[in-house]
Amino acid sequence: MAIEMEIYKQIRHLREHENLSQRQVSEHLQISRNTVRRYWDGDKVPWERKEGSGRKNDVITNTVVEFVRHCLEEDAQHKHKKQRHTAHRIYTRLVAEKGYSGSESGIRSLVAELKQQPQNAFIPLEYYPGEAIQVDWGEATAYLSGNSIKVQIWCMRECYSDDYYCRAFLRQNEESFLEGMRDGLEYFGGAPRRIIFDNAKIAVKEGFGPHAKATDKYFAMSAHYAFTPVFCNIASGNEKGLVEGLVGFVRRNALVPIPKVKSIDDLNDILIKNCLDYRSHKVTGKELSVGEMVSVYREQLTPLPPYRYDTSRTLQPKVDEFALIRFDYNRYSVPYIYCGKNVTAKGMGNTLEIYYRGETIASYIRDYAREKSHYTLEHYIELIARKPRSACNAAPVRQNVPADLMAFLNRLSDPKEVVRVIRMYIEYGDELLHALSGVCSAQTLEAKLVKVFHSDSTEVESVRVIVPDLHCYDLLMKGGEH
Repeated sequence: MAIEMEIYKQIRHLREHENLSQRQVSEHLQISRNTVRRYWDGDKVPWERKEGSGRKNDVITNTVVEFVRHCLEEDAQHKHKKQRHTAHRIYTRLVAEKGYSGSESGIRSLVAELKQQPQNAFIPLEYYPGEAIQVDWGEATAYLSGNSIKVQIWCMRECYSDDYYCRAFLRQNEESFLEGMRDGLEYFGGAPRRIIFDNAKIAVKEGFGPHAKATDKYFAMSAHYAFTPVFCNIASGNEKGLVEGLVGFVRRNALVPIPKVKSIDDLNDILIKNCLDYRSHKVTGKELSVGEMVSVYREQLTPLPPYRYDTSRTLQPKVDEFALIRFDYNRYSVPYIYCGKNVTAKGMGNTLEIYYRGETIASYIRDYAREKSHYTLEHYIELIARKPRSACNAAPVRQNVPADLMAFLNRLSDPKEVVRVIRMYIEYGDELLHALSGVCSAQTLEAKLVKVFHSDSTEVESVRVIVPDLHCYDLLMKGGEH
């Protein structure tokens, strides 16, 4: 067996410098003469052992090895991880089925040896400017209007420069995927030859890896922007390794501390600033900064076509008698004058736009909950004015008017005054709430608001008076005398 390094040092020192014999060294160090003899000449060292040294168990025959290998291969063919062979179970089967007479420890060592998997090795990749972009999804937390929510982070990375683009969405769906892709290409300034993504259902209609077929809308987008969609093999994140770590990088650098914003648009302003700031960064191993490489890869990108690809999910619902349309699982209001008409609803990743004959008539933050109704007060105010007694019970009023103002409306006896105050709220917004104190009528409230917000309008503007030139009349009089 190998000895400690200190013992080996003393054996060599006592031989070379003290001229002691092997017996003397053995007695001096209180170790075996065989050990001294083994390391005496320095042809053997304690940190190396002869290949194949140690005890051998001659009972481990080829038949035993094949039996153990067969057990492990059988386990690998099914997915039941909780019902696989242990080393002990293999040993008991060997004893029962093959008459094995060796020790269980020998089988344990053999199983451990056969189970050893070679460490994963990857080929370093290199890309030409504008050759490829890798894309992926991630998840992060943000506070929107005081509420903690999970947002989906869409990430794209240009492979030559490591330049990246990211954007937050409320959901991972086809609309968000296509919108993020289109906006990312606009950020990079063109389309690469290939875009590499995994086998997500939002992009793949059928198949996987090299046999995957893009969804109809993704295929149309790739045709429009003239790039080839490439899909990774299943569970092969290394095939898009440049973007795999980008989600974590964005979370750590752009979203710490956790952002507290009013809307997802404000969150995206933070993310795009982070993308732009990264262009001053210099990646280890590259001569140019990211920003300097941007101008290089942009020369190789395919220019974007004039038509901006429509990434929305588009429906043409009919407006019902309550001035509502249905989109996904929710209802959204439009101005009541469109009741009974067919409108166009375009659902983007985070927003919903409603059109009538090409004109925008309503806009909303998209709601991914179910069976919710979203009312815009302005859509109903003229209808409420025609039926003022309905004002305090109108769903658009109750959903949009704050509790303090609602209590004030309920104290008013005249329904027309209620409508008058609601109109004021539409004009002044939450500023009206500050004027409620000490007010008991719509007239008093309006006077107070006018005084606060229109105090400058009572000032009389200076008027420039032009004095007429009457000299011409004198000339006429003189001419008449002749």
